[in-house]
Amino acid sequence: MEPAPARPRPVLTAASVLPEDAHQAALVARVHDPKADGPCVAAVRGEQVIDLTALAPTVCDLLERDDAATLVRETDSPTTWHLDELLHAPPGRRDVAHLLAPIDLQVIKAAGVTFAQSLLERVIEERTGGDPAQAARVRQRVEQTVGGTLDGIRPGSPEADKAKQLLIAEGLWSQYLEVGIGPDPEVFTKAPVLSAVGTGADIGVLGASVWNNPEPEAVLVVDSRGRVRGATLGNDVNLRDIEGRSALLLSRAKDNNASCAIGPFVRILDDHFDLDTVRALDIDLRVDGTDGYVLTGQSSMREISRDVLDLVAATHGAHHQYPDGFVLFTGTLFAPTEDRHAPGAGFTHQHGDIVRISSPRLGALVNTVVPSEQAPPWTFGVRALMHNLAQRGML
Repeated sequence: MEPAPARPRPVLTAASVLPEDAHQAALVARVHDPKADGPCVAAVRGEQVIDLTALAPTVCDLLERDDAATLVRETDSPTTWHLDELLHAPPGRRDVAHLLAPIDLQVIKAAGVTFAQSLLERVIEERTGGDPAQAARVRQRVEQTVGGTLDGIRPGSPEADKAKQLLIAEGLWSQYLEVGIGPDPEVFTKAPVLSAVGTGADIGVLGASVWNNPEPEAVLVVDSRGRVRGATLGNDVNLRDIEGRSALLLSRAKDNNASCAIGPFVRILDDHFDLDTVRALDIDLRVDGTDGYVLTGQSSMREISRDVLDLVAATHGAHHQYPDGFVLFTGTLFAPTEDRHAPGAGFTHQHGDIVRISSPRLGALVNTVVPSEQAPPWTFGVRALMHNLAQRGML
């Protein structure tokens, strides 16, 4: 990732991050409050942000309640913030109130290769050994051989098995195709509990990576009983060169300082926003470079190969429980292939890129790309949260 002399900051306002129908949405945020020296659970009502911590000390606690949407809409508190002020605060400063990722104790999980186009790009990464210079050549061969073979195939079906045999015969079978069209999806732990960053924060790309991209995704928010309670947006930053060398390097490629962004808010499921709404989401991406470079793209949940509830069932059940709930990145259709720096080199991030991931019903998650080594270090973990809540009399 090439350095840039200055670190630009996105200009955020309430209007730029709220869903288009915010007036009827039950929105949950987390706010760092310097007076409490820790996080507060909050409801977002228009430009007002209302402290709910006395009612639910964690977002996890709030979403375990069946009446969570009602509480978010109706509960009052003497402590409030103005959303614009929270968005204008410099990221990483503990002496000013600012937005955090809107989740806390939930385990951060992610499903991979859930869209056919991004599935093929994973195969290309593997075939090139993570070398972007080889991507165009390999992409041409894979697309000529596979063509529309994977379009509309239901994973685990007889048609999927037939496609598998064809690809094996062509010498193109891959571990990514196994989880993409086989019976079992890829579900992995993306990041440690409490390590995600929120909107307006820096997002980290490992300094050693030379081929990487954002991954705009819908993120399901699931309670301890396996019920989807809400949704938000996420950036599952992808280091294509590192994972392309070996899938066993997934942790190094995915789990680095500030490498997971979630936000801006959790939108609770209700009569105005249900699972069918989630299944129909269009998620837009825009990357603005310091050099005037612009990349745009879109991922549509309508094209996902596995239903969102199938992904939840693969994560939670008799085989695995999550007593504090979990969030689940659902994968992305988007995999940029256009050249940025040189012919055949493809897209990669540059220091200072501003990444905006947005959807009309979920708002906008906006972050500035920096090397992970230069992002604010993660210091507030589970132990710090428990100590802070205990000192405030919340436990």
